[in-house]
Amino acid sequence: MYARIALVLGVIGCFASSLAPAAGAPEFPNRLVRIILPQPAGGGTDVVARAIAMKLSDAWGQQVIVDNRPGANGIIGVEQFSKSKPDGYTLLYGFTSLLTINGSVYKSLPYDTLRDFAGVTQTVTNTMALVVNAHLPVRSVTELVALGRSRPGELLYGSFGVGNQTHLTAELFRLESKLKMLHVPYKGETPALTELVGGQVVMMFAPSAGVTPHVKSGRLRLLATCGKQRAAAFPDTPTMVESGFPRVISVGWGGLLVPRGTPPDIVRKIQQEAALALNAPDMRGRLAALGAEPNGTTPEAFDTLLRAETEKWAGVVKGAGLYHSQ
Repeated sequence: MYARIALVLGVIGCFASSLAPAAGAPEFPNRLVRIILPQPAGGGTDVVARAIAMKLSDAWGQQVIVDNRPGANGIIGVEQFSKSKPDGYTLLYGFTSLLTINGSVYKSLPYDTLRDFAGVTQTVTNTMALVVNAHLPVRSVTELVALGRSRPGELLYGSFGVGNQTHLTAELFRLESKLKMLHVPYKGETPALTELVGGQVVMMFAPSAGVTPHVKSGRLRLLATCGKQRAAAFPDTPTMVESGFPRVISVGWGGLLVPRGTPPDIVRKIQQEAALALNAPDMRGRLAALGAEPNGTTPEAFDTLLRAETEKWAGVVKGAGLYHSQ
């Protein structure tokens, strides 16, 4: 009998030891954690990423920094991330265009999102919004279309880069409205919105998190949002569907990723802390002010989203004639 008890205790001890960190192994994280963001500083995506980094720093007692690496429609930053060790100390803050569109637009990339990276959590959802320069004499999508038809080829629309979600949403609108518009691509969110506010371009489809401060200040005018339903942040603003364009539906999102092969316990720890941070009352208020909604999904759910969005946008890219155009 005593031998059986000893055997059972031994099995339990071995099982427990398999769950515990190896003797002498430091607990994650025990040093600086870096979040690579392939966007310039100052935009809505940057604000969200930095807010999450601050929350993680407080929770872990370790510094978590955002490392802005813009350029080449985000490819420069993602390529650098792809070379990092799968140990949880280098994360990627990615978003729709970067993770699920670039693969269809560019003939070859130095990485494969679905093969090389693993999702940690979807952080936010933010609807795309149609905004115009405050001096443009239109106050609705109908008026914008009328102006565009009266001045064919004169409407300049900006985007965050060729093949970016901001570009493809505008192309979808152009095809549906049959307007003749000219595209002006920029190297990321900050320069694109700066030029729109300055009047170098007159309209843009952009994530609500980036344009909300400009709309509230009166520097940009919001004409419509691109979700299936009205955005919670803009309940009085019609959707593109309500404005007569039922196919112009475009929702953006952001998320944290790690290199594939990162230990599952580390991935789960990052996800759990990020989810707590995103759903903290002060964070929810901060995101709401940007027109964004917090998520905090599981790694499995985020991976499923990445696969579904990659397939969906591949069809849009082909329809716009941009498939492997770069």
